[in-house]
Amino acid sequence: MITISDNADQTTAINIFTVESPEQQQRIVDFLVENQEIPMRQPGFISASVHTSLDGKRVINYVQWQSKKDMEVAMKDPDFVAMKEKVGGFAPHDFNFYQVVVTMEPH
Repeated sequence: MITISDNADQTTAINIFTVESPEQQQRIVDFLVENQEIPMRQPGFISASVHTSLDGKRVINYVQWQSKKDMEVAMKDPDFVAMKEKVGGFAPHDFNFYQVVVTMEPH
């Protein structure tokens, strides 16, 4: 089960794609699923979650890493870099790194 934790050592990469249509949205999802083994074989990879907006205009790829260092190592792997560059060419996107600072759930 995927868990979002406020562990200070973990780093999250969030990539938000803006697309023109649900078909483009699905193309990005399909690509990420077809290439899932590339990030999964990287040291420190925890999980990836792909979200699609209900209006068909956005895809969010949420990737968790054990540490910032693990993520930086992955960003130097040739297969990982090639995958990132290819999916980045599908649509305009915003790619940044984050730290979870708080999680909330009902008691």
